[in-house]
Amino acid sequence: MKKYVLFCLLCLLFVFPQIAKSQLSPPRRGLFISVIQDPPVLSNRNAIEKLIDFSKKANVHTLFVQIYRANKAWFPSKVGDSTPYESSLKSVGEDPFALLIKEAHASGLEVHAWLNLLSLSGNKNAPLLKKYGKGILTRNVKRKWRLKSYKIDNQYFLEPGDLRVREELSTMVEEILRTYPHLDGIQFDYIRYPDKHPFYGYTKMNMERFKKASGLKKIEEESKVWKDWKRDQVTDFLKLLVQKTRAIRPDIQISTTGLMPYSRAYHEGYQDWKLWLESGAVNFITLMCYKPEPSDLEKYILDAKIQTAEHFKNVNIAVPAYQLVKAHEKFDQQFELCEKAESRGCVVFHYGSLLEDPALTSPLIGSEAASMAMVLNKKGGKL
Repeated sequence: MKKYVLFCLLCLLFVFPQIAKSQLSPPRRGLFISVIQDPPVLSNRNAIEKLIDFSKKANVHTLFVQIYRANKAWFPSKVGDSTPYESSLKSVGEDPFALLIKEAHASGLEVHAWLNLLSLSGNKNAPLLKKYGKGILTRNVKRKWRLKSYKIDNQYFLEPGDLRVREELSTMVEEILRTYPHLDGIQFDYIRYPDKHPFYGYTKMNMERFKKASGLKKIEEESKVWKDWKRDQVTDFLKLLVQKTRAIRPDIQISTTGLMPYSRAYHEGYQDWKLWLESGAVNFITLMCYKPEPSDLEKYILDAKIQTAEHFKNVNIAVPAYQLVKAHEKFDQQFELCEKAESRGCVVFHYGSLLEDPALTSPLIGSEAASMAMVLNKKGGKL
C-alpha cells in the first residue's frame, strides 16, 4: 500500500508541472493582415515595424499577409496588376514583403502569403478580364447583358473549371514562391464557387468539358453528376496549385480557407475541405464564417470537431474582429471560445480592425495594455 501511495505521489509530481507548463504556453495564434486597411501595412517601413512589435506582445505565431487580391499584386507579377507593389516599393525603398519576412523571422514569427484566388472583388479592370474577357467569369443561366450582370454578392468570380484561369493563377503562385524563397507558408483563399444562390458553373468551357467527360448532352442543375463535377473542379484546381507549390518548395506549409459549417462549404461553395485535410493535400485549413454571436461560433467549432475528428488539430478557427468593432465583449467571448477549442490555433480577422479599435486587443495583450494602446493610438504612437 505504501509503495502504491508513493507511486501516485511521484506521478502527481510529474503530471502537475506538465499541466502548469501547458497552461503557461498560449495556443498558437495567427493574425490576418489585409490590404484593405488604410494605409496597407506594406506601404511603409514604420507600419511593418509596428505590426511586428504588436505581434510579439500579443503572442502571435503566424502572420497571414495578403499580397494578392482582386487580381492586384503586392509583389512583382506579370499575372496580376503589380501597381500596388511598385508604389510600395517606392515608398519603402525595398521589397516591402521581403522586408516583412526578414523582420518577422528575426522576431520568431512565421509569415504565410494570403491569396484571394477566384474572386476579382469588384475590379472590372482586372488584367485577367482584359486578357480573356467575360468568358472566364463563372455564371448562372440567366442572360447577361453587360459585365455588371456577372456580379455575385458584389464580386466577380472566376470559373474554377476554366483551364486558362488555372494556368494563370498557378503561374502567379510560382511567381511568389520564386520571389520569396524564405516564405513559411502559402494560404489559398476564395478557392470555391460563390455560395450565394449556388447555381453557377455555366461557362462555355466548363459546360463543354463536363459534357465531354460525362457523356451527357444536357445539364440539369439538381443532377448529382453535375454537382460532383463542380466540386471536382475546385479540388482539381487545388491539386494543381499544390503540385506546383511542392515542386518548387517541398517544405513550405500549404493551407486553404474554408467555409463553415461543412455542409455549406460542400453543398453551396462546392469546397470539400474535409477531403483536403484527410487526403493530406493541405497542412491545415483556416475556417472563416463570420457572425457576431458567440453562440454561432460555438456551433461552428462543434461542427468542425465532428467533421474532422482527429484532424481537428490541423484546423484554425478565424475570429471576426472586423465585425465586432465596438462590441468588445462579444469579441472577447469568441476569442475565448476559440482558444479553448483545442484546435490548431486562433486567427484574428483582421489587424486593421485592431488598429481601428485597440480595445479589441484586450484578450491578446491584457486589459491594461489594451487601455494603454488606446491612448497611444489616439496620439499616433505604437500599438
